Amino acid sequence: MIIAVDGPVAAGKGTLARRIASHFGLKYLDTGALYRAVGLYMIRNNQDPADQEAAVTAARHVGEIDPTDPALRDEKTGSAASVVAANQGVRAALLDYQRNIAKSPEGAVLDGRDIGTVVCPDADVKLFVTASAEVRADRRFQELKGKGQNVTYEEILEDLKVRDARDSGRKSAPLVKADDAHLLDTTKLDIEAALEKAVEIIGNQTS
Repeated sequence: MIIAVDGPVAAGKGTLARRIASHFGLKYLDTGALYRAVGLYMIRNNQDPADQEAAVTAARHVGEIDPTDPALRDEKTGSAASVVAANQGVRAALLDYQRNIAKSPEGAVLDGRDIGTVVCPDADVKLFVTASAEVRADRRFQELKGKGQNVTYEEILEDLKVRDARDSGRKSAPLVKADDAHLLDTTKLDIEAALEKAVEIIGNQTS
């Protein structure tokens, strides 16, 4: 079984996707982490994420970034990831890796921006997880504040809106709800309620 979980930044799709994978005993891949790794690699090598050729080269080095590196969750890294994710060459370089994970014998849950539309268009179940910009910004603000980062809610909200526009407006694999995806709005849901709803959707879809 392949489950695609798409949605904008800070909608809760990563946490939800991990919980879904654990619930059903499936492999899990945070595809956004791949783009964050490319962005972080470029930052650490003093490269401009908008340099398309350099970004494609950096995509070949994602394995050099420790997936547990806390810098992957920095706002600067997230912004760089949003830039490199608009690069068609980078997306092509990472596509095979993502699809190979999806083909795992035990099945997999992948979350990102274009899983249901590009990476796994034939996924058994597709979820599009979203929430209001204000709620998403507050979640991200609380997360970063809890890690001791010096950020403001206003800065987070503005950056989130910029990234939303970039992700939805890019020519290559834009963030968009697949026609056959189930919309899951988490604005008023905590993770347990969101998981319960997702499990219900998946059960109905695969029964």
